[in-house]
Amino acid sequence: MTRLDTDTAIADETPAACDGPRLLLMEARSVPLGGVRAMEVHRALPQRDLPLVGAWCFLDRFGPQRTRMRVEPHPHIGLQTVTWPFLGEVRHRDSVGSDVVVRRGALNIMTSGAGIAHSEYSVGDEPVPLDVLQLWIALPESRRHGPPAFERHEDLPHVELDVVGGAAHAAVIVGEFAGAVSPANVYTPIVGVELHLAAGTRVEVPLRPEWEHALVGIDGEVSVAPSVAAAAPSPGDASDAVTVADMHLLYLGTRRTSITLTSEIDATVFLMGGEPFEDDIVMWWNFVGRTHEEIADARAAWEDGAERFGHVVDHGDERVPAPPLPGVRLARRRRRI
Repeated sequence: MTRLDTDTAIADETPAACDGPRLLLMEARSVPLGGVRAMEVHRALPQRDLPLVGAWCFLDRFGPQRTRMRVEPHPHIGLQTVTWPFLGEVRHRDSVGSDVVVRRGALNIMTSGAGIAHSEYSVGDEPVPLDVLQLWIALPESRRHGPPAFERHEDLPHVELDVVGGAAHAAVIVGEFAGAVSPANVYTPIVGVELHLAAGTRVEVPLRPEWEHALVGIDGEVSVAPSVAAAAPSPGDASDAVTVADMHLLYLGTRRTSITLTSEIDATVFLMGGEPFEDDIVMWWNFVGRTHEEIADARAAWEDGAERFGHVVDHGDERVPAPPLPGVRLARRRRRI
């Protein structure tokens, strides 16, 4: 997905280490995207104080709404896009020759490497119901300069969790969770899981204590107990349970072996996490890099029609133009919690 907004929620500060458990609740902010798209987007990541959770650097939810999506060809560098739909169908086309329809139950993961371009259209000419998560994974140094690629996975592993009452079910979208491993290729230790809890469920969700994690509310509400941590609580950890509703992100920090989730109604949450990322990143428009110069070079290449990004299949000359660079030097995004 291309970003047409100007994200002012990030400030450059002295970095803080992710040094223990947290229970910090953050609200997704509304990002109205106008023009031909006219879509309302809720952005849970990045946050002003939290630019990454592991290698996850971006999470937008498109919906739930009725809309007509027309996102023309646009570029990416230095990241993977993870598209996970809840409702509706979107046609994805890219410059490595992919032409697929994104629908519920199928994971679409695109690796930009040094450069890729793609487009996204809702299916049909009229507004349709649409509800989709799109996330970005920052690529490590070992992969971010490599070739582009696209994968589609319809047979993802599912895990039934032990519960007290009710039922809890996990779809492992990327990475590893509870002994199950997604077939999607990723290049940094990471996890992304959709968790469903039936009404009346209490479940202990296993975590890797050396990783950082966050929960994103999708539908319904869950209560998160702070009782299970591998070390004493750190500043910012709460003494009482925290309720996570849709459009909210709960940052869990590190050094947790598990969390306990309770739901009084049917609920869905997205668990994201991973090894703290190897570096601070510079993220601007659709690009993830390490320096201002790298971003500026990618922008110039896109505007010049360079071969670096290729040509999106079944498209003509239509494309999303790059916005102007800001009048200041782009800085690395650093955590403050």
